Amino acid sequence: MAESGGCVNKAFEAVDDGFHTIDLRSSRRDDKRHTSEGEVDSESRGGAGGELRCGWGAVRPAWLQRFRTAKWALFWLCWAGAIQGMVVNGFVNVVITTIEKRFGLRSMQTGVIAGGYDMASFACLAPVTYLGGRSGSSKPRWLGWGVLLMGAGSLLFALPHFLVPPYRVAGDEPEDLCTLNKTVSVSRCESSWGSEGGAWAVAVFVAAQLLHGAGATPLFTLGVTYIDENVSKKMSSVYLGVYYTMAVVGPAVGYVLGGQMLNIYTDFPTVDSDTIGITPQSSVWIGAWWVGFLLSALLCLAVALPLLAFPHELPGAAEIRASKVCEAHEGAASKCAAFSSLRELPAAAGALMRNPTFVFLNLAGASEGLLISGFAAFLPKLIENQFAVSASHAALLLGVITVPAGGGGTFAGGWLVKRWRLACAGIIKLCVAATLLAALFTFSFVLSCDDYPFAGVTVPYNSPAISGDSVLLAQCNSECGCEGAPYAPVCGRDGIVYYSPCHAGCRTVSREGPAQLYTDCTCLNNTEGNSSLPYEAINSACSSACPYLWVFVFLAFCVMLFTFLATMPALSATLRCVREDQRSFALGIQWIKVRLLGTIPAPLLFGFLIDLSCSLWEPACDSTGACLLYDNYNMSRYMLALALVGKLCSLVFFFLAWWFYRPPGGKSGNGVVPAIDLLVTDKRNGTNGPHTISTDNGLSLTPGILNGVSHANGYCNAALECSDHL
Repeated sequence: MAESGGCVNKAFEAVDDGFHTIDLRSSRRDDKRHTSEGEVDSESRGGAGGELRCGWGAVRPAWLQRFRTAKWALFWLCWAGAIQGMVVNGFVNVVITTIEKRFGLRSMQTGVIAGGYDMASFACLAPVTYLGGRSGSSKPRWLGWGVLLMGAGSLLFALPHFLVPPYRVAGDEPEDLCTLNKTVSVSRCESSWGSEGGAWAVAVFVAAQLLHGAGATPLFTLGVTYIDENVSKKMSSVYLGVYYTMAVVGPAVGYVLGGQMLNIYTDFPTVDSDTIGITPQSSVWIGAWWVGFLLSALLCLAVALPLLAFPHELPGAAEIRASKVCEAHEGAASKCAAFSSLRELPAAAGALMRNPTFVFLNLAGASEGLLISGFAAFLPKLIENQFAVSASHAALLLGVITVPAGGGGTFAGGWLVKRWRLACAGIIKLCVAATLLAALFTFSFVLSCDDYPFAGVTVPYNSPAISGDSVLLAQCNSECGCEGAPYAPVCGRDGIVYYSPCHAGCRTVSREGPAQLYTDCTCLNNTEGNSSLPYEAINSACSSACPYLWVFVFLAFCVMLFTFLATMPALSATLRCVREDQRSFALGIQWIKVRLLGTIPAPLLFGFLIDLSCSLWEPACDSTGACLLYDNYNMSRYMLALALVGKLCSLVFFFLAWWFYRPPGGKSGNGVVPAIDLLVTDKRNGTNGPHTISTDNGLSLTPGILNGVSHANGYCNAALECSDHL
């Protein structure tokens, strides 16, 4: 090949890795001249021990260079993205209700914890994307250190477990039962019943989330552009589809694995749950929420080391940059000067803000981010309370539907862009269609189950009520001294839940395996229920007769499928509607808007509305603690309103992004990219062919008119526009 004038990197001949060498030489003499210049440049940048070799510092062994490919970079980035999703969108969301009970937190407080991740991302996005996206900056180095920072955040998130005493389970002590004329000698604040934690626990969790957010900032900004810069345009959507699919699989693994961890008792290293009479079906069960974060810290360390070894760009990246056709919005493509210094940051941001397609895509991403972030944090709580299932069961359900819906939708979106060979306008149309279908399925939140039968709150006692501040007291338990009884709900034989054995009027308790069985309960209606049971109450949740669980799961699957179907096309449209030198910065600006308008306020808004749905609060010394019982009807209506308004906003913004988009040269976009190939050298026979540009519709352009056509086709790469060969 070298003898025929074709300078081809043999590393890219054997495997189709998305790289295609492009020969822009017009003669054998120019070939020789540019080859020598390329060799000098290659040696200066990537010679022995150079910047383009894999390794750490001065350690760059030869055997490691076989992994210096886009596929291996994608492999480790997929692991990093999966771990990020597993921790932030999986483990954290699964343990929300558990840490609420363990540390006595409200949904607004856990909303602050969930929003801490996005707060850090918002603060770090601009400097990380601008500094990491500059020419010559090592994106893998930013990625590797970010993953290490995520690991430190996971360790910090698990720390509160080791700072509080072992969890105390109520129910079988004498003070938990109904004792006539009992006097309460110890106040609730002085006793050890209250949930440990409060403000300090929130501070630790938020600090951990800040580390998670700062560490994950480079993954979906610099990581995306690193892939896009090192693979051909044809393969870019496929690579990014795989990357984002793994990022969606991560939360699914987090839901499933985290849910299984919740079936293990939180103090399992020192306490056997069978000896304390409690099961995962009990409302006061606390699972081992902290184990997953220790595991993720180890995984972060294992993934960060390979990422730190990659060079700032892979072999062949220069040829790929020269071959790409710019599809930037016409106003943004009019100039090709790069913003290279920090003082030009306002000008760079101003250029992006004058791109209406980019602005409306940002707003659509913000409304989608609000819904995804809010429901990721509180959908497990919704399923737990609406359908009376355990935290581990709710997490398992979400994990099962996240894999095919989230992962399949993300991959299908990238595949459709490649299969239909959509240009920027066609990609935005695909986003509009997917969002419209998702909006239709949001009516799944109309489904609502009857409120849980809770004595004194949703249903009356089988006894006359007494005057007083507490709705939990009646004549049947008025002399039991239940004012200081801790929350230990029991399910009566009559199908009603009571706040504690004392409030049910139970005087005796026995144990059968891990369950506690109560008898001689004066508040129960013994004429209802199964009278053949050997107990009158048990310390587990009552079964629910609501038939809508699987219908809701199916409809939620459809919402998630079409929501994630639009994520890859929306990302591709964002990358294509701006200039190539602005892509890293554009993604940073987009994620700032998504965080500021969507994912940061989302957990707070969702938490506020869920707190409004609370029917019974846990008493605390200075304020209310965690919510113990929710109004199902109000909760479902609040979630329906949020979902429907958010989807309609996304639909409008995607439509406006398509409406205002103007392809380069003022052409009316037909939604299909022309897929121009530059054919100068015939590699099959090693001879130089005619210097023409051939398109899929048979059009051949001669070099003499290429410069006149380049602007019409949207070329904004200076290396192509100013090349003497063209």
